[in-house]
Amino acid sequence: MAHVTCIEPGGREVVIEVASGWSLMQAARTQGVEGILAECGGACACATCHCYVDEAWLGQLPPPSAAEAQMLDNVADERLPGSRLSCQLRPGPEHDGLRVTFPARQI
Repeated sequence: MAHVTCIEPGGREVVIEVASGWSLMQAARTQGVEGILAECGGACACATCHCYVDEAWLGQLPPPSAAEAQMLDNVADERLPGSRLSCQLRPGPEHDGLRVTFPARQI
């Protein structure tokens, strides 16, 4: 399990628990984090669960798959070096303390 700080579009910080095997998107939606549409339900097909991984964590996560990298070309808000799809992030215990920010726009 990992504790992840999610920063909503309005700036509110919410610390959530991500169970082993769950995606960040699943855990965040289940725990009421705002700013995630996830129109495709986590199939890496819509880019509406876009988030920005805190710079300090960029080297500690696996790189995006080819499918995720291609889908990141479709994000509604600015694509930054830390842009990821939260449906593709599966934080484990080694990611305890991860911080992500959800952008103002998903569509």
